[in-house]
Amino acid sequence: MAFSATITSKGQITIPRAARKALNSSTVDIEVQGNLVILRPVQSVGGALAAYSRRSESFDEIRNNVWKEVADEKTGNPS
Repeated sequence: MAFSATITSKGQITIPRAARKALNSSTVDIEVQGNLVILRPVQSVGGALAAYSRRSESFDEIRNNVWKEVADEKTGNPS
């Protein structure tokens, strides 16, 4: 199954209905492998955040740490 979508000037795309139906989720993980982009459905957002739920940090601390992890990943800086 293959679909085409246009990327807007804001970097947004509309995922075709058949693809959304196949994903069966409103939240996806995005993985980039070279020039290939893979969308995987996330069935539970709580499950995606489970690693952070076991910590005794406040929500603000967790959010700031996640932003730092993402920024480090994007810039290639080690944590």
